[in-house]
Amino acid sequence: MHYVSTRDASLRYTAAQAIEQGLSREGGLFLPETLPALPDLEALTKMTYQQRAVTIMKLFLDEFSEDELRTFTEKAYGPEKFDCREVAPVVSLHEKTHVLELWHGPTCAFKDMALQMLPYLLTASMQKNGEDKTVCILVATSGDTGKAALEGFRDVDRTKILVFYPKDGVSDIQQLQMVTQEGQNVGVCAVVGNFDDAQTGVKRIFSDGTFRQELAERGYVLSSANSINWGRVLPQIVYYISAYCDLVAAGRLTLGDPLNVCVPTGNFGNILAGFYAKQMGLPSGKLICASNANNVLTDFTRTGVYDRNRPFYNTTSPSMDILISSNLERLLYLLTGSDEEVRGYMQSLNETGRYQVSEKVLNQIQENFVAGFCDDTRTLNTIEKTFRNGGYLMDTHTAVAYTVLQDYRCATADDTPALVVSTASPFKFCDSVLTSLGVTDQEKGTAILGQLTRETGKAAPKPLASLAGKPVRFTEVTEKENMAQVVSELLR
Repeated sequence: MHYVSTRDASLRYTAAQAIEQGLSREGGLFLPETLPALPDLEALTKMTYQQRAVTIMKLFLDEFSEDELRTFTEKAYGPEKFDCREVAPVVSLHEKTHVLELWHGPTCAFKDMALQMLPYLLTASMQKNGEDKTVCILVATSGDTGKAALEGFRDVDRTKILVFYPKDGVSDIQQLQMVTQEGQNVGVCAVVGNFDDAQTGVKRIFSDGTFRQELAERGYVLSSANSINWGRVLPQIVYYISAYCDLVAAGRLTLGDPLNVCVPTGNFGNILAGFYAKQMGLPSGKLICASNANNVLTDFTRTGVYDRNRPFYNTTSPSMDILISSNLERLLYLLTGSDEEVRGYMQSLNETGRYQVSEKVLNQIQENFVAGFCDDTRTLNTIEKTFRNGGYLMDTHTAVAYTVLQDYRCATADDTPALVVSTASPFKFCDSVLTSLGVTDQEKGTAILGQLTRETGKAAPKPLASLAGKPVRFTEVTEKENMAQVVSELLR
């Protein structure tokens, strides 16, 4: 299987080449030239999560052996990394409403599902490509990707990693996780601005041929751990298929029954993986794109107009505070099959901040996706009601998705069984969760973790509880124009 760029389909790469490079040199994103068919679902239901991951990822990774992938999955998703045997368990709230918990890994967020795997895929790809340089991983994060990438690449041979996060744009716990990160090959820097500024800055560095050449002469090659890297998206396809299999195995679904999926969405990578699973043959119904007040994707799904020229809001669900959803570019290429059309859209977005897709493309989008959004008030109300009525405690991002799912059901009377994708532990957003429960006198620092435990009877995950007393290692703040200089200094 070969991979092509969304902006130049004449460029064809192996999986190893695409994963190592991360972002195509002209700014496009890599994706498979064709999509494989889903393996036998009945057989998958009898497998462990690790076995499902090997079976599915092998379809996309011709030059990787099953033995390699088996070793990678056992290390990435083993008991020393994840606190439950299922890795990504499904919890049923009601007969037709289920929650896919993707936060049982070392950083308590769904990014672990991909970023525990990516270091193995990337280092193996470098070996297969005969690369003898040290890879420098650049990451822009809206909160969760940064810590997950730092933890995944910590002290991995022949790698360095630098994470940029928006100053004042992540939760206190998210920031503390990053700035206390251990490891000799890691760096963390705040960017004055929002996530879009950080993400645009990273993309600009990747597209700077002169800077890349300068780093190459110093023995470094750039790559990415953001979802612009195909090695990030691929492992995410697995958990949609795995969740369906678990529901079948538990008797909650009959094989072949449709399943709607509601995903809290910012950069569009998570829900895109669900779309890939559907295109491969998973019996998915509607893919419900849930946004917060930064509802650019809601408007786009409804109108076909993508317009980032709007107010930016810092919300209680900060990992979704995004106005430029990079992975949407992959969907547009899948639907149009035209790199020229995608280039036009992206050029318009860069020059004017907006673009409009054709009626044909919009119809295709609406055949598969619906979208909705909710504000902070409704988000916090959902957390409170769900906990008080059923004892289930969710974080702000999961609450956005659950609220949007309820809105969709009320508007359409669609009673298809639904899966809500839960992307983070509620303990990563203690202040907001406590506020939802009526607790306004909140403790500072990591003491707030214990306060949430006392209020709810729920234990804080060990990786978060262990933050207490860890020294802060990184305090640097930069303007977005100076991000390349920060990279250069890290690699001295």
